[in-house]
Amino acid sequence: MSDKDIDFSDIPESTPEELKRAVRIGRPSTGKAKHMIAFRIAPDLLSRVKTLAVKRHTPYQTLLHELLEDAVKRQRT
Repeated sequence: MSDKDIDFSDIPESTPEELKRAVRIGRPSTGKAKHMIAFRIAPDLLSRVKTLAVKRHTPYQTLLHELLEDAVKRQRT
């Protein structure tokens, strides 16, 4: 169901007092924040990575990180 199909009419507006007490929620600080980068990848390779990620039940970005980490570790030895 998309947001446009949800009836929000019974939810009251937030008061200024409630908004003052509001706390922004985000990812917890772990001290291990990753950096966002951009790079070009062949469409076929990205497709194969995504297919493998689905089989492993993991997000493809996580899988790419793991694959790169393993490749770098192998290069050090």
